[in-house]
Amino acid sequence: MTQAKMKIKKGDKVVVIAGKDKGKSGEVLKALPTKSRVIVQGVNVVKKHNRPTQFSAGGIEEKELSIHVSNVALADPKTDKPTRVGYKELKGGKKVRVAKKSGETIE
Repeated sequence: MTQAKMKIKKGDKVVVIAGKDKGKSGEVLKALPTKSRVIVQGVNVVKKHNRPTQFSAGGIEEKELSIHVSNVALADPKTDKPTRVGYKELKGGKKVRVAKKSGETIE
């Protein structure tokens, strides 16, 4: 099975459209294209119990786990609502990502 191209990249503002955190938004901290997953700040937060080691005291730590890329949508730069991503070529030959709802360029 070939992996699909991910249209969401690190640093993008996204909105969760499915799952237990539906409606939440945050910034993409890490994109995992080989697994088609992203880690979003403040979304899919779990408590991890760490055993004390020689270097750390241990305890309970909260961390974000990955979420499938199909469950998030890019936030429109104009309205902050979820939108699909398209591509447009500029006059200089540069290819840019475009929000489908508003037509705004992303980044």
